[in-house]
Amino acid sequence: MNHTYGTPVDPVAEIRELRVDIGGRAIVDGVSLKALPGKVTALVGASGSGKTTTGLALLGEYPPGARVSGDVRLAAQGLAGYIPQHPASVLNPARRIAALLTDIARSQVRRLPRGERRAAARERVLHALAEAQLPAAETLLRRYPHQLSGGQQQRVVLAQALLLGARVIVADEPTTGQDALTKRRIVDHLAAVAARGIAVVLLSHDLDVVRALADEVHVMRAGRVVESGPAARVWLAPRHEWTRELLSDQPRRSEPDGPAGTGQPVLRVRDLTARHRDGGRRTAEVLHTPELDLYPGECLAVVGRSGSGKTTLGRCLAGLHRDHDGRILLDSAPLPRSLRNRSRSQLAAVQYVFQDVRAAFDGHRPVLHQVARTATRLHGTDERAAVTEALTTLDSLGLPEDLVRGRPGRLSGGELQRAALARALLARPRVLICDEITSGLDAVTRRDILGTVTSLLHDRGDLSLVLITHDLDTAALAHRIAVFDAGELVEQGPARSVMTEPSHPFTISLLETTARLEAGVAE
Repeated sequence: MNHTYGTPVDPVAEIRELRVDIGGRAIVDGVSLKALPGKVTALVGASGSGKTTTGLALLGEYPPGARVSGDVRLAAQGLAGYIPQHPASVLNPARRIAALLTDIARSQVRRLPRGERRAAARERVLHALAEAQLPAAETLLRRYPHQLSGGQQQRVVLAQALLLGARVIVADEPTTGQDALTKRRIVDHLAAVAARGIAVVLLSHDLDVVRALADEVHVMRAGRVVESGPAARVWLAPRHEWTRELLSDQPRRSEPDGPAGTGQPVLRVRDLTARHRDGGRRTAEVLHTPELDLYPGECLAVVGRSGSGKTTLGRCLAGLHRDHDGRILLDSAPLPRSLRNRSRSQLAAVQYVFQDVRAAFDGHRPVLHQVARTATRLHGTDERAAVTEALTTLDSLGLPEDLVRGRPGRLSGGELQRAALARALLARPRVLICDEITSGLDAVTRRDILGTVTSLLHDRGDLSLVLITHDLDTAALAHRIAVFDAGELVEQGPARSVMTEPSHPFTISLLETTARLEAGVAE
């Protein structure tokens, strides 16, 4: 039950002894926290620890079928805004940004004379965009959500919350999938929000970002808060064993096991030029790759800033982006541009694991059935055998049967990412494209997932891996690295050479910025 209170010194939001049960399983167990005006309260922990469920409680939202006890309190006339991990999921793709924001503003100017409402609503929209630090507002308002970068989508969602007058903002993994430079900007944006007196509840696995922003830290594990306190104290003198493990288990660079693949490339890219439609009939060139090869048994890391063309390259390889010229060859045979024109064997050979895994699963069907269907659809495996194969693969990735027989909503982001990996593996692919698959995971889970993925190269001699990532620690696990900037392939070579002796100015800049972030998110 929600209550209200209202003196200026009170928290703008408070959770007391929150417990959330689903099917007899406590996913949040006795959590309490206070969100103070102008302060950043961080929840950190492994995937599935209950961070998002706790954060969403401030909005009065809970998983379907949940049993809830405890109190969630908002200050009098207070509202909570939410910035999800994948902001595109809450923006209507069929409406321009102007329409999405103006709908909110109109409801706030209804008491004005009719002739003044339109201008007043427009002024409120532009003010909200300015507060969300979105430049070139007039141009942006004419666009649809899919024509914005992930960072721009995130700030549009923030502008919506500010328009509504939110006094507390719940930011759920806001730096997921972002490069070091973009992370720096996001840290600045959230710091500016707090500086306006708004409380920020930060849900994050990114310890560098938490270190830069948080005033108070709550460390969660298995639905419980195991440690909490001022950020400086938790960082310098962690008291709980799990906190110490979380803080010490940062990604470490290591050489890949074994040599890169040899022989004829399993996948070849020649003179690839990809385009995106910029509204209407116009197109813009977003990717140019003269030559890129992937060898059998090889891990190739594709690195670059957000918006550099990494994902577009992966989608072209998988047949998900057909607006391109050039050739993509599988075992020297041309691959059709669209997956709709690819044979079953070609579909099975090149599999893609999405960054936004929730959008890649049907929320109304059990996870197990969706994973098993891959074997049935691409290899003709009978249903019973497909389910058995799916259960074996899911279990090897740490997902028990009782969990995967439920719907995707029961799984955390990290658990669902493992399910997506299992689904791709059931296709028995020659090429596995992993698009930022660890970007939403904590350090411990990230290490386990990367260990699983890289071990596949040794266990399955016919498998090659394309690892799309913004994280150079992850890229260091590869045999070779290809660096993209502004849609251009600017450098490629053995991982050790690229990491230690980069030749292109952008690669040098990326390495230097990453080193500063690892040292403490310095400017």
